[in-house]
Amino acid sequence: MLRMDNLAREQISLERGEQERRGLKPYLTPVGAWAFSLGAAIGWGSLVVTSNTYLLQAGPWGSVLGLAVGALIMLVVARNYHYLINCFPDAGGAYAYSREVFGYDHGFLTAWFLGLTYLALLWANATSVPVFAHYFLGDVFRVGPHYVVFGYEVFLGEAMLTIGVIVLTALICMLSRKGIMHAMVVMALVFTAGITVCFIASSLGFSAAHGSTNPDFLSDSSAVSQVMLIACISPWAFIGFENVSQLSEEYAFPRRKVFRIIATALLTAMVLYAFVILMSVTAYPPEYANWFEYVSDLGNLEGIKALPPFYVAEHYLGGFGVNLLMAVLLALVGTSLFGNTIALSRLLYALGRDKVMPESVGEVSDRHIPVRAVAVVAAVSLVIPFLGRIAVGWIVDVTTIGATVIYGFVSAAAFQMGRKRGDKLERVTGGAGLALMLLVGVYLLAPSLFLAGSLEPESYFLFTVWGVLGLVVFRVVLARDRERRFGRAIVVWIGMLSLVAIFSYAWMSQSLFDAEEEAKSRVHEYYQVENPHAEGQAEDVFVSEMFKGLERRGSEIILVGMGMFALSLVLLLVNISHMTRRARRDEEELDVARGLALTDSLTGVKSKHAYKLMEKTIDEQIANGTVRDFALAVCDINDLKVMNDDYGHNAGDDLIRASSKIICDLFRHSPVFRIGGDEFVAVLTGQDYEARHVLIDTLAKTAERNVREGGPVVAGGLSQYNPTVDTCVHEVFERADACMYINKRSLKGDSALR
Repeated sequence: MLRMDNLAREQISLERGEQERRGLKPYLTPVGAWAFSLGAAIGWGSLVVTSNTYLLQAGPWGSVLGLAVGALIMLVVARNYHYLINCFPDAGGAYAYSREVFGYDHGFLTAWFLGLTYLALLWANATSVPVFAHYFLGDVFRVGPHYVVFGYEVFLGEAMLTIGVIVLTALICMLSRKGIMHAMVVMALVFTAGITVCFIASSLGFSAAHGSTNPDFLSDSSAVSQVMLIACISPWAFIGFENVSQLSEEYAFPRRKVFRIIATALLTAMVLYAFVILMSVTAYPPEYANWFEYVSDLGNLEGIKALPPFYVAEHYLGGFGVNLLMAVLLALVGTSLFGNTIALSRLLYALGRDKVMPESVGEVSDRHIPVRAVAVVAAVSLVIPFLGRIAVGWIVDVTTIGATVIYGFVSAAAFQMGRKRGDKLERVTGGAGLALMLLVGVYLLAPSLFLAGSLEPESYFLFTVWGVLGLVVFRVVLARDRERRFGRAIVVWIGMLSLVAIFSYAWMSQSLFDAEEEAKSRVHEYYQVENPHAEGQAEDVFVSEMFKGLERRGSEIILVGMGMFALSLVLLLVNISHMTRRARRDEEELDVARGLALTDSLTGVKSKHAYKLMEKTIDEQIANGTVRDFALAVCDINDLKVMNDDYGHNAGDDLIRASSKIICDLFRHSPVFRIGGDEFVAVLTGQDYEARHVLIDTLAKTAERNVREGGPVVAGGLSQYNPTVDTCVHEVFERADACMYINKRSLKGDSALR
């Protein structure tokens, strides 16, 4: 099995080498890599999500300090990426590292979560375009048929706008690599400069009378807990900085520079986040007492007022500030769209090259661009516009959890490689990164399992569905896996089942909690607004209906959650059954191959290879003093060469088979080996050993008779093991072989041998 696995790896390596000769080519400069890393790391959320994700959870200074801690954590992860990029400079990033260090099962699991995370980011940016169009252009695109999905109105006009953005992004990514790189650099410089200018303007125009940063921290929890909360969602804040790992085959600079490039991008992103957060609390509409009241009421506002950074820019810079931030916003969306499309296409390219996906996905154009991979990314994304604007909370949750899983795998791979290669620093950073990601995961998931967590229930449901879908796709991958690379680490899929169980339970817990809160709100509304003096039968009917509705809702939630887990369990068992059958089939095929290797195809007796194995075994027994009495009978066919020369090889083969039958019939209780064209050895033990002299005499008499009558003539020689003289089987063989030649000489005469 190990040999078959090694041969498969060698074959894939050869194929990969051939593909690389006509595959991706270097073009990416250090500045381009910085732009890719920064552009994907910060994103449009810095201007839109910052207020309700950071300010309402930790205040301005809690948010800034939390982001600083998060940036330090990401630097540890970045160091692990740097190490693995230099160890495995392959497209695919985290997938490639897990594949090389832990195997293909781990690689698939990493790719599955990596794909979801990048897709969530891509979809978030694509579907944000209609939202921003509504903020600044009103209802221009809110035309055509419309419907409601997850509480969001979906207009055909906005859906078509999003589709146009996705298709245009894909087409541009298919046309030019260097053009995209230059555009990324320009856009990164635009949003970096734009945010900096607005921050400086807000700082210079700040006044204590109107723009106080109080409260610096929220009053409902400690400052430390608020800082830690923001630090724990740092995977969401900075996810995308690692997308340059997907482009490692396209570097036009030494890979040893990667860490400095990524670190610079991370620090730039952290500073820009801080600028946006701090400027957002320096001004607010006069009807609010402080920034907290303003930000808490954003859901009821529209236009510029609903976006604090834009309100601040208009407050201090007028129309120029708004136009500047609009350019910043477009640049942020553009870098995220291009960066995540490119990263996803390289991931799919690596999966196609490894035959996890159809091989055509791993093909590149004459411009060394994986255009089919880009097309797949666009095709998968085209259904999203018709589902409406994905809830902001979902995006944050999905990318936070997804990034935590991915960074955990990368850190574990760095730790394992550091230990294997004796690199102490990487063992430390890998272990630290893994420990930090485990802590972040526990911090995010544990409260949601037992209390009212901060993550949206839809996020858990999405992860549950994604996990179940992963088991389905893995079954397809297993069926297509001709090289037997997958299905070797069942523990990985038990881990996937555990994740599905955790997410489904968290979804049930959160959904039940939300149902109870909704019921409480309904009760409050009934008694306080609709029927403040309700009593008697009307009250009884209301209470009865409330309890029935709550019970029905709870049953539906539990049924769906348990159904998802049961489905994933069935899929896991189906996959394990397939892996078990395949392993059994492989073992049977290996046994057949081993049997063929140990059997002489012409005569059916054991082969020379089998004799060598037997000789090694007996030598080991001689060395440790456990060998039993044995003797060797060496046999040789007379006149085989004459038969081949005079009558052809078919006649020679008939003579070999007839001679083999004589030997086997005689030494019927002993294994017989064909160790040469006309030479056989029988290893005599037990009953044949006791009758060894009688048997060798019988062989001699049979040969003498066949000399006279014209049958097959087999010469034989016998020697028994002498523990006081012999140290190995070969010494016994040499004596038996010498005796065989004496017998051969007597049968043919000295003149026949000369």
